[in-house]
Amino acid sequence: MILPMSSTDKIMLEQRIIQVLKGIYDPEIPVNIYDLGLVYDIVIGESDHVTIKMTLTAPSCPVAESLPVEVRDKVRLLEGVADVEVQILFDPPWSQDMISQEGMLELGFM
Repeated sequence: MILPMSSTDKIMLEQRIIQVLKGIYDPEIPVNIYDLGLVYDIVIGESDHVTIKMTLTAPSCPVAESLPVEVRDKVRLLEGVADVEVQILFDPPWSQDMISQEGMLELGFM
C-alpha cells in the first residue's frame, strides 16, 4: 500500500522539480524555462503522478517536439516521481511579462 504524500513532502518534491526545470534551457534564449516563465503549473497528484503545464515562446518554436520530452524525462528521474505528464498550453500566450526577475537580470533587462 502506497501512503499519500504529506503536504510537506509535496512542497519538497515541487522544489526539487523546480530545480530540475531550472536546468533546462530554451536553446534560443539563455534563460532556463522556469525563469523564462514557460512553466505555468506543477501538480503533484496521487500515486506520485506529476503534471507540468507549460507553454513555448511561440507555437512554431523549433523545440516544440523535444522540449516537453526533455522536461518529462528529467523530472521522471526524481525520487518520488512515478510518472510525468507534460501539457503544452497556449492560453494564456507567453509574453516577456512572464519572465522572472532572475530571468530579466540574466537577459540584461534590469
